[in-house]
Amino acid sequence: MSPKNIEHKESCSFCGKSYNDVRRLIRGSQDTFICDECVELCYSIVQQETSGERKPLQMGYIPPPSEIHGMLEEYVIGQERAKMTLSVAVHNHYQRINNAGSDDVELEKSNVLLVGPSGSGKTLMARVLAKCLEVPFAIADATTLTEAGYVGEDVENVLLKLIQSADFDIEQAQKGIIYVDEIDKIGKTNQNVSITRDVSGEGVQQALLKLLEGTVANVPTHAGRKHPEEQYIRIDTTSILFICGGSFSGIEEIVRKRTNQRQIGFTPRQEGADASPDAPDGRDAGALGEALKKVNDDDLIKFGIIPEMVGRLPVIAPLLPLDEDQLVSILLEPKNALVRQYQKFFEFQGAGLEFSEDALREIARRAVGKGTGARGLRTVMEEIMLEPLFHLPSRKEKHTYVVSSEVIKGEKFLLDVPEKRKSA
Repeated sequence: MSPKNIEHKESCSFCGKSYNDVRRLIRGSQDTFICDECVELCYSIVQQETSGERKPLQMGYIPPPSEIHGMLEEYVIGQERAKMTLSVAVHNHYQRINNAGSDDVELEKSNVLLVGPSGSGKTLMARVLAKCLEVPFAIADATTLTEAGYVGEDVENVLLKLIQSADFDIEQAQKGIIYVDEIDKIGKTNQNVSITRDVSGEGVQQALLKLLEGTVANVPTHAGRKHPEEQYIRIDTTSILFICGGSFSGIEEIVRKRTNQRQIGFTPRQEGADASPDAPDGRDAGALGEALKKVNDDDLIKFGIIPEMVGRLPVIAPLLPLDEDQLVSILLEPKNALVRQYQKFFEFQGAGLEFSEDALREIARRAVGKGTGARGLRTVMEEIMLEPLFHLPSRKEKHTYVVSSEVIKGEKFLLDVPEKRKSA
C-alpha cells in the first residue's frame, strides 16, 4: 500500500490541510505541524518584506566607500569631492570599530569637518549617512552650547539626543553619528578677552575636545543642567563618529592672504555692471569654491578654531557653492526632490503636476538670488504652490497642470491653465 493511502490524522497547524493533502508535513513541538506549502508561503512573505532593506552594520558588513558614495548619490547632487572624502572617512571609522581588538597598529578616530556655504548640503550628507547605515543619529547646534555653569546647554546634552535616538540602547548609541552644526560660530573670540568671558566660544571647544577624542561621559537623563543627586547614563564616545559643519564665512580671505592671491571669493564689480547672478552679495561662486578647496589646518586656526579642536577633526571636506544647473538637478533627481513631493500632493487630490524647463530655470535663478543654496528652492516653491494647494481640494474637475515661467512670475494662476484633462 502506498504511503499516501495510509490514513494519518495529523494536519497542518496553519492551513489545516491533512497529511494526505500535502507533499510533506513537518512536525514541531507539542504536536504542532506545518506543511511544505505554508513553509514556501512564509518564505515568500519574508523575502518580500526584507527585499531592499539594507542593514550592513547590524549584520557586521561594512560597505566599501564606493557603496557609501552611491548612497549619498541618491540624495546629494554635486559635491563629488566631499562625497568621496566622507565615504572613505566613514568606511575607515567603522573598520576601526570592527578591528578594535587589533593591537599591532593603533587606529585614531577620523572625525570629519564639512566646510561650505549655507544650503550646500552639509546637514543632508550627515542625515543620509545615518539613514543608509541605519545607525542612531543626532544633530546639535553649537550656538546653543555653553560652558558648564552658564546659561545654555552642556555639551553632554548632545550625547543625550543620540541616546534617545537609539531608544536608550547604549551599545547602539556608541556606534552612532553626531552632527554638530554651526561649528564655526564658536570660534575663539579675540576681542575684549579681559572684559567678557567667552563662554560660548573657546570654552565650548574645550568641552567638546574629550567627546571628539573619546571618553566615558556622564550624561544627565534629561536635557538641562546637571544636579548632584541626579542619576547619569555612562556612554563611551570612542566609537561615535562626529561630523562638524560650518559655513566659515570669511575664511576665503584668510586663504587669499596665505596663498598670496590678489582676489579669492570677491570679484570687483565694474561700474554700471550688475552683481553676478551666482553671488548676490558680490562674492564670486567659482572663486569661493576654489578657496574652500584650499582650506587647511592653519586657516581654521586663524579663523578661531583652537589647535586641539582642529587636531581632532583630521578630515576636511569642502562643499562648493551650488550653481543654477545643480539647483535644477536638485529639484528633479534626488529621492526627496521637491518636484516629486509636490507632484505627490497633487496626486493625493486626483490631479497631475508638471514643470516646464523654463519654469525650473526660473525657480533655480530665484533660489540663487536668495543666497541660501538649496534651502532657497523650498522657499521659492512654497511661495509658488501656496495658493494652488489651497484651492485645489475644492476644485471638482481635476486636470494635469503645468507650471510655466509665466506662473512663476505671477502672470498666470496655475489652476487656471491646465494642460489637459486628467484621464480617469
